Amino acid sequence: MKNLPQISEAEYEVMKVIWKYTPINTNEVTNQLLQTTSWGAKTIQTMLKRLVQKGALSYEKDGRVFVYSPLIKEEDYLNYKSNSFLNRYYNGNLKSLLTHYLENEMISEEEISELRDILAERSNKMED
Repeated sequence: MKNLPQISEAEYEVMKVIWKYTPINTNEVTNQLLQTTSWGAKTIQTMLKRLVQKGALSYEKDGRVFVYSPLIKEEDYLNYKSNSFLNRYYNGNLKSLLTHYLENEMISEEEISELRDILAERSNKMED
């Protein structure tokens, strides 16, 4: 996997909007984030500029607005983040992570059932 830019939690919120609605202009990004955050328009514009500088976004000028598109895929970023978390806190051991969550009752019965279904489905695919 290529090196992905370091994205803050706030910048990640901006990226989620862009991944969902790409291509999207500055006004649309701002309107979306004003509904879900307490940020001002200037803060959002600053984060957009930072994401461009970090190589996470590209933009084109369309009249008086900028239209943004992601340069990284959401799936790649999420895989990178989850692997970083797993390596940093659990030495890359998924079993340790799950054991920690189970022992500390951080996973509900419903989530355990969903995990069983996912594992069964994956197991069936591997047998095919």
